[in-house]
Amino acid sequence: MNARESFVTPPLPAALLDALRAEFAERCATALAVREQHGRDESVFDVPPPQAVVFADSEAEVARVVALCAQHRVPVIPYGAGSSLEGHLLAVQGGISLDVSRMNRILRVDAEDLTVTVQPGVTRKALNEALKHEGLFFPIDPGADASLGGMAATRASGTNAVRYGTMRENVLGLRFVSASGEVVRSGSRAKKSSAGYDLTRLVIGSEGTLGVITELTVKVHPLPEAVSAAVCFFPSIDAAVRTAMQIIQIGVPIARCELLDANAIKAVNAHDKLGLKEAPMLLMEFHGSEAGVAEQAAVVQEVAADHGGEAFEWATTPEARSRLWTARHHAYLSGLQMRPGCRAVTTDTCVPISRLAENINASIAEVEAAGLPYFIVGHVGDGNFHMAYLLDPVDPQELATAERLSAQMVARAIALEGTCTGEHGIGLHKQGFLLDETGEEAVALMRAVKQALDPLGILNPGKIFAA
Repeated sequence: MNARESFVTPPLPAALLDALRAEFAERCATALAVREQHGRDESVFDVPPPQAVVFADSEAEVARVVALCAQHRVPVIPYGAGSSLEGHLLAVQGGISLDVSRMNRILRVDAEDLTVTVQPGVTRKALNEALKHEGLFFPIDPGADASLGGMAATRASGTNAVRYGTMRENVLGLRFVSASGEVVRSGSRAKKSSAGYDLTRLVIGSEGTLGVITELTVKVHPLPEAVSAAVCFFPSIDAAVRTAMQIIQIGVPIARCELLDANAIKAVNAHDKLGLKEAPMLLMEFHGSEAGVAEQAAVVQEVAADHGGEAFEWATTPEARSRLWTARHHAYLSGLQMRPGCRAVTTDTCVPISRLAENINASIAEVEAAGLPYFIVGHVGDGNFHMAYLLDPVDPQELATAERLSAQMVARAIALEGTCTGEHGIGLHKQGFLLDETGEEAVALMRAVKQALDPLGILNPGKIFAA
């Protein structure tokens, strides 16, 4: 856990602060409580907070803030919902936290084209609440009620990715503010294009280092005619994972396929009063017609039985499904309560699905040998899982053990032809792993792109790779 003293933050130019206060009045905040809120995420990094926070209400205001920061060569860090896990929003070089959460309007719904245009502060829950009256939904569900701007910036995915893809596949177009304060438009509402460089995909996943997203046009989908969820328990993690692998390999169009280990089940039982069997569990959801859902479910039950799956339980009402998925989304916070006062070092990897069981089994063997409390959840339908190591925040030895285990898990994923992060992103935590995964040549090219688009290095500096 990095000490604050190791981060050097130059003083904020008085002229910049005066200009921001003149233009934004009370929306330019320097109170410590506000700065601390914007200088903290779910990572274990201890970094001094930004020197000021500006709350933008419009694209023009975002452009003005960035232009002022460029003029004074001061870092600007975009802030949405604050739910990132790898230190993305931390002000490692000081500067201005640019909060776009008030830019939360749904600008247009084009139901006939299955597209929606939103501001970056719109959250996934708010969008789906508005869309349900149109018979539509936005499928990307990373668990937290994240903002769509932040989800695009980290190339988020989540529980529905096995069927509907990630933010990369679901964002059609963007508007963003460049490092010089100019507004750039990329993409359109068309479902495909071969016009020039794909700036939309370049910005998606750039973690705020290439531009500040101010508007998104995303795909939406019709609400399925029938939805059914089921849980099934297994004698081992290996059996559950191999069931998920076979479901995907035989082509069942399952909408969600989530793994919770026995530790995670114990945690959500305590938090949400569920009474589930404390054994490795797959939580699955099926979308389609009544007949299609029934057919999918029958095939999955047969596959699960072949791997020792038992106690298949169905949740067919919206209330029952909501209770299960709410518990799944609470798994992280529920897990923290297993060890009061702890912090979690969480890491995610993604591998080809045929190597998933190998990756998870080896990771479990390592953490159990180390004796550190942990729990596992995973979007196993697409080869992605999350390990959370629960540690005493004042015990440096436990942190060192967690970091060692995390490094071993990531190195193994890369060796298995996977990636160091399926959806958390690089941020501060995985910069060395990015080099291991892609090689020096690829990272040098990324640096060149960053230098070309942000020559002063003011956009969320120190993320993805060191300045």
